[in-house]
Amino acid sequence: MGLDRSVLLGAIERLHVEMQAQFDVLNTADGKLGDGDLGITMTRGMEAITEVADDLPEDLGLALLKCSQAFTKSSGSSYGTLMALAMMAIAKQIKGQTIIASSDLNGLIVVARDQIKTRGKAEFGGKTVLDSLDAIVQRTSGKTNLEDIRAAATEAVDEALAAFIGKPATVGRARMFAEKSTGLDD
Repeated sequence: MGLDRSVLLGAIERLHVEMQAQFDVLNTADGKLGDGDLGITMTRGMEAITEVADDLPEDLGLALLKCSQAFTKSSGSSYGTLMALAMMAIAKQIKGQTIIASSDLNGLIVVARDQIKTRGKAEFGGKTVLDSLDAIVQRTSGKTNLEDIRAAATEAVDEALAAFIGKPATVGRARMFAEKSTGLDD
C-alpha cells in the first residue's frame, strides 16, 4: 500500500481535527519561549488546506503544491512558511505521480528536512523541528510497511523530544532564552 489521493485526504482530515484539538496546547507550549501562535498557525493552515481538499487533483505533486499554497495564504509566521516550503519541495519531487510507494516516504521526509534546514538556516542539534525530522528519517530508513513507518516516526519524535529537553535552544526565537529553554520542549 502506498500514498494516493484518498490517503492524502484522510491525513488532511485527521490533521485538521488534531490541530483543532491541540490548539491551546500548541499555543501554550509556544508561548513559553516564543510568541504563542503555533496553534493559530497550524489550525489556520489545516483549515485552509481542508477548504481546498475536495479540489485536489490525483497528481500528488500538484495536490501538495495546492496544499502548500493554501497554507501559505493562511499564515505569515516563520514556522508556517517553513511548513509550506517543505510541502513545495516534496511537491516538486513527486510531480506527475498519483501513488507513492511506502518505501519512498523516507526519501520525501529527507526532502522536507533538508528544505527546512536550508531555508530555516538551522543546524541539527538546535532543538527545533529539524531534530525531530532527522530522527524520523533515521528511524524510518529502510522501512516499507506504512504502519511500521508511522510507528517508527511516532517513536522517533518522542525520543527526539526526550533527548533535547535538557538542552538549550540555539535556533529561532527560543534561542534568545537559551538556558530558560532547558527543560522545555521546542
